Amino acid sequence: MAKVFTIGEALIDFLPDRKGAALKEIESFTKAAGGAPANVACAVARLGGDSAFIGKVGADPFGQFLVETLETEGVDVSAMFRTSLANTALAFVSLKEDGDRDFSFYRNPSADMLLDASEINAGWFGEADILHFCSVDLVEAPVKHAHLKAIEAVKAAGGIVSFDPNVRLPLWSDEELCRTTIRSFLPLCDIVKISSDELVFITGIDDEREALQSLFVGDVEAVVYTKGAEGAEWHAKPYSVSVPGKRVQTADTTGAGDAFVGALLYQLQQEGLASIKGIAPQLAERMIGFANAAAALTTTRAGAISSLPKRDELLSL
Repeated sequence: MAKVFTIGEALIDFLPDRKGAALKEIESFTKAAGGAPANVACAVARLGGDSAFIGKVGADPFGQFLVETLETEGVDVSAMFRTSLANTALAFVSLKEDGDRDFSFYRNPSADMLLDASEINAGWFGEADILHFCSVDLVEAPVKHAHLKAIEAVKAAGGIVSFDPNVRLPLWSDEELCRTTIRSFLPLCDIVKISSDELVFITGIDDEREALQSLFVGDVEAVVYTKGAEGAEWHAKPYSVSVPGKRVQTADTTGAGDAFVGALLYQLQQEGLASIKGIAPQLAERMIGFANAAAALTTTRAGAISSLPKRDELLSL
């Protein structure tokens, strides 16, 4: 079976004890494993897929907690490195009444940023394997070059590259640098997942259809457009399909996008596809419907990894 690799940040989310309060007003937090690429690896594993996380954490108790959490979830952590040169990244979260979030990050630098290209082994990747990444660790640091080496290696092996920009502007010194960096990585990808609140920022285009079409650059064969409660769309060069959202009682949106991506990549893995190009509309519709259900179910529970669904839950939903 193909393997889903994710690369980037694993960090500690400190979740607030109540909604509707600014971070400065929160008095207590609950520690939880987080970081979008780590969440996606766990989402794949929870559904019964084969996943691995590539990244670096600190040689501190938080780093050990992350390694043990991912390992317990069934994720391959053999490419999860430790360093004493920086601490594990921390993110303090506040929740609005609707379950949406604000973040305050502690990572200047953090251990994840120190993953080096020399630590990437091209032998990890095989045909039809999938490499997924986000934009948080595309800042100017060693980890950016580790991403480039991993992308090159998985492409050479005949695998698939997936990108969810997952924009976090507080982590960038300059908004334009964030935008141009994301754009520079787009042509390297086979599939791009983008949310409705990121589309205009990344493309600079107000018209939704035109903006989505502008993402078909370089190797991009599919753009997956998520619209929260309104559902999701799969855009390929010859066709587009969409599915409506699932109406649920939202408690916390943390991890919903990662659950969506993990469920999508899990299905690609199960299909054993070596290319995105040949996916038929019926399969695309089924995959985003399954992924949409995963995201919806995740929002009914608090936390990121702890809220990720298992396969039998999604089938019943």
